[in-house]
Amino acid sequence: MNAQTAPESTARAAGDAQTLAALYAAPEILRVVNVWDAVSARVVAELPGTRAIATAGHGIAASHGYPDGERIPLDVMLAAVERITATTALPVTADLDGGFGDAGETVRRAIGVGVSGANIEDQLRPLDASVAVMRAAISAGEREGVPFVLNARTDALVRAGDRPRAESIADAIERGRAYLDAGAQCVFVPGVLTADETRELVAGIGERRISVIGLPGALAAAEYEALGVARISYGPMPQNVALTALKRLGESLASDGVIPEGTEMLNNL
Repeated sequence: MNAQTAPESTARAAGDAQTLAALYAAPEILRVVNVWDAVSARVVAELPGTRAIATAGHGIAASHGYPDGERIPLDVMLAAVERITATTALPVTADLDGGFGDAGETVRRAIGVGVSGANIEDQLRPLDASVAVMRAAISAGEREGVPFVLNARTDALVRAGDRPRAESIADAIERGRAYLDAGAQCVFVPGVLTADETRELVAGIGERRISVIGLPGALAAAEYEALGVARISYGPMPQNVALTALKRLGESLASDGVIPEGTEMLNNL
C-alpha cells in the first residue's frame, strides 16, 4: 500500500464525498459493513454490492488495545484509517467518535488521509453545543474544499437512561433537524428501532435522512429501506462476529480439531 500525499488525499476526499452523498440520497438503502483494519477493509471492499467503506471506531480502538470512547490516541486512530483508505478506491466514511475535543481539526486531519465523510456523536451535550460541534465539522470540510458528508449521530436513545422512550424520540427529532440545518447529510440514531419508531423519526427528520444500526433485534435492511432510511451500518458487530469465529476455532483446535475445509486465504494483501 502506497500512502497518498495530503493534496492527493484531499482531492480524493472531495470526489468521494460527492459519490457518498449520492449514495445516501438514493432510494436504495446504503449498507455498510464496518471495518477496523486494512485486511478487513479489503475483504469487505471486494464483496459484490459494496459501494462504500465505513470504519468502526470501537473496532479500531479494540484492535489497538484501547476501550471505546476516544481513549485511543487520535494519531493512532487516523493512522489506522489511513491504512484503510489506502486499501480501497471506494469512498470511506470514518467513525470519529465525538470529534476528539476539536471536531473541526479532527475532520481536517481525516480529510488529509482520504476520508470523505464521518460519524460524529453529540454525546447528548446541550443542543447548542452539539450543533456547534456538527457545524465545526462541516466548516472544516468547506475550508478544505471538500463537501464533507456528515452522518451526525445523536445519542438521544442510547444515553436516555430512565427517560420515557417517547421523549427520547422527540429529542432525537429535534436534534436531527438542527444537525441537518448545520449542514449534516444524515442523522444517525443508534439503538434497536421498531418500525413505528422508525416511521416517526423519518417523518420528523426526513426521508433518506436517517441512519440506523443493525443490532440483534433490529429490523432487516430491506425493512428499513421501505421505511425511508438512508443507511444501515453494523458498528462493532462485524468484528464481534469475526472474534467469535476465532474463539470457536481456538476451542476446536485445543480439542484436537482441524482447520475447517473451505477456509479461504483472505489475508494476502
